[in-house]
Amino acid sequence: MEKVRIAPFKIIGIRVRTTNENGQAAQDIPQLWNQFMTTDVMNRIPNKTDSEVLSIYTNYETDHTKPYDTILGCRVSTLEEIPEGLEGHTFEGGHYLEFAATGNLEEGAVYQAWVDIWGKELNRVYTADFEVYGEKALDRSNGEVPIYVAI
Repeated sequence: MEKVRIAPFKIIGIRVRTTNENGQAAQDIPQLWNQFMTTDVMNRIPNKTDSEVLSIYTNYETDHTKPYDTILGCRVSTLEEIPEGLEGHTFEGGHYLEFAATGNLEEGAVYQAWVDIWGKELNRVYTADFEVYGEKALDRSNGEVPIYVAI
């Protein structure tokens, strides 16, 4: 775990409102990923600044135990052009703790990393937490996904 400063950024993607209660997020988030992949969202996003996919958790009702939004998308240089069916969002950045989910991404390595994070005493602010799926995540059986938790 390392403390880092994240600059403000913009993202275009798709969103779902979910909760960790009763395993709802375990159904909603894979469905969101399926939608992202099967409807070619990544290639529909204009003005991308890189090829990474971000999974952002934001608009928390209170904390990770209550409803929040999950957004899948890519960083963009501008929100002036948002294709139909997609959403644009701006995030303020700030101070974050960086964690890493490593291992078999198909078998829950990212979820297990979150379970570990939820068990830690952290001074979380619940503004926007996110995962970054870049080159190291391409090997799904032995990948690495950075996780950023707002503090």
